This record gives sequence, structure tokens and C-alpha cells, in this order.
Amino acid sequence: MTYAVTVDTSIPVGSPEMDALQRAGAVALLEKGISAVEGIEGPDGMEVDIFESIVAVHPGGALLTIFVDAPALEFAEDSVQSVVGELLERSELLAEWTIDRCEVQLHPQLTQESLDAADGPDTPPTDAAARKAHHATRSGDSDGQDDYDAEAEAQAVRSRMLTMSAELRSFPPVMFGVLDPEDEDGEEEDVEAGVLPEDAKLAAGALVYGAHLLVDELFQDVQTLTQTRSNVAECERPLWLLEELPDRYAPEYDAHFARRFLVTAIAMTTRFTHGSFQQLSCLAEELALRLLLREANVSLETFGLMDEGVAAALEAFAENVYEDMDHEWLYDDSVDEIGEDAAGEAFGVTPMAIGSWFTPFNEGRYVHPYAVEAPEDAAQ
Repeated sequence: MTYAVTVDTSIPVGSPEMDALQRAGAVALLEKGISAVEGIEGPDGMEVDIFESIVAVHPGGALLTIFVDAPALEFAEDSVQSVVGELLERSELLAEWTIDRCEVQLHPQLTQESLDAADGPDTPPTDAAARKAHHATRSGDSDGQDDYDAEAEAQAVRSRMLTMSAELRSFPPVMFGVLDPEDEDGEEEDVEAGVLPEDAKLAAGALVYGAHLLVDELFQDVQTLTQTRSNVAECERPLWLLEELPDRYAPEYDAHFARRFLVTAIAMTTRFTHGSFQQLSCLAEELALRLLLREANVSLETFGLMDEGVAAALEAFAENVYEDMDHEWLYDDSVDEIGEDAAGEAFGVTPMAIGSWFTPFNEGRYVHPYAVEAPEDAAQ
């Protein structure tokens, strides 16, 4: 069975963020170290083979996606964590880095294949909730008990999101509907209408949390389409996010498109967290933000953290960041022609044909050069 294991690593706490040269060096060290490992001997002599890896380095660490063949999900996670941990320890420059997360994100279809492949006393339970508890307690409980505390897990995720909110540097609380004291006129009804700062903070953290999932899952979709040499319309393997894009262009979503969309999502979320965001740059970014909002909402719902206040904060954020909602017409088959030909221009509709998705809205918008290039001109 093939698994995509995601590993989040971070530079030491208190260390300055890496510059471009340091990031290039980290990529080289990680890629060289992983490529030198062909196989891992897991528990009870089980063999785990590494056949592909993706390394994405950011100022605060690195995100690795390592594809392995393993008898079961548990062996895949344990083996990859062991290898990455040893790789960091052996490198003088990376020795103090930490592993924050090492896990396989479960896709429903792949989960069932994993269950079918696993065998023996350590086979995880078939029930989805019980399986989640099984994975949570495997690594966290030293006494061997398998009790899953959903409330504790929810509070841990909430705490993590609140901490992560500080990373969303481009958006002050007012962007989430929190009233600006300088503009507020003091009337009680206006105060009550605003979003609470705590709700805005949790919404901001959920977006950063969702950005990790967004990039991670797009990485996996790129890998799937590359391996199958297909597009979203033809791919028989499950996909994480690209199936959420407008159906009408599904045959156009091949591996190269997926890479361009991934780069666009990274460029957008980088500006969100760097503090340099001003406006969405192209239609592809509008669609990437739609997926990011979906990730944030799903994460909050999954852990029971969504309430009216947080929902209002995310809604206010979307309203403030989107200049218009024309891209939603791409999901409505009854308006095929609007925005895709000259007729749309008469109504002031942004061009929506897929060939324009990565074109900057105007000269002042930034789109990554890799995403801008036309597919027919790109190296395959």
C-alpha cells in the first residue's frame, strides 16, 4: 500500500527566520538525506520503501511529503518519523530542528484500502471514530490506554489555532468584523453588532491551520496526477482538492495545471502570513481562497469549534478580501457563457475562461512566474 506521509519540521524556537540562502541550503540537505534512503526496516522486520519525496522549505522550517510503500499506515508513519528524525540529528545545521507533525492524512477511499491491507494484532479498528482515537492515543499515551478524549483534543486544536493566528500578519481584527474603536460611534447596538476579538482570533488561526492543509493536500493531488498521467476528469484515484474546482474544466486539470495552482496557493498564503498582501492577484487566487476558507471551516467543524461568532468572522474576512464574487458563476452551469466571452465584458465581468485564470488582474498584481507561463510553453 502506498502512503503519503506529511512531516512538519520547525527551526529552533527563538531562532531568526531563514533567509533565501539558508532555505536553499536546507532544501539541499533534506533532499540529499532522503534520497540516500531506499528502504526502512520497520517493526518485526517489516520493510518500508521510499519511492518519492517533496520538500518545501519556508522561513520557519520545512514541509515534507514522503511517499512510501508500507504494509499499513502505522508502519508508514513510524518509519518516516524515524528516518526524518535521524536525518535531522546527523546534520549539524539541522540538529536542533524539531518534528511537529508526522502523519498520513486519511482520505476515505485510501483509508479503506489501508484497513484491508493491514493484518495482525495491531490492525486498527474499522470504525472511523475509533480509528481516529487509535491513532491519537498510540503516540500520546504512555500507559497504553486507548481512551480518546474528544474535548481535550478540541481544546488542544483551539489553543494551537489561537497561537497560529499571529502568523496571519496581513489582516488586522477589523478585517474579521471586529469594530475599530477609532471608528465606533459608541452606540450600544453597534458594539453588539461587531465580532468579538476572540472569535476573530480563532478564525484567523483556522485560516493558518487551513493553509497547512491546503498546501499539503495540493501537493498530494500533484503527485497523484503526475503518477497517473491523467487529469481530474479521468483520474481513477481519489483526489483531495482539485475535484472541488469548477467541473466544467475538469479535463484541463492535469499535473502541470496542478503545479501552477499549487504555486499560486503558496504565493497567496505567503503574502497572507508575510504581511505583504494587498489584493488577490488573479482568478486562480480567488479559487484558492475559496478552498482555503473550506479547509478552515471543515477544520473548525471537525473539532466542534465553529459557532456563530467564528462563522461571522470568517464571513467578514471573505467579504473584505474578495473584490467581487464573479468566480462563483463558474460553479453554475446555467451561466456558461457569462464572463467567458466578449458578452461578459459588457457587464463588467472578469474573464473566466481557464486560459485567463493565472493572468494578473492588472499590472499592479503579482502572480508567480511559474504560474503565469502558458502550459504549452512549460517543460513537461
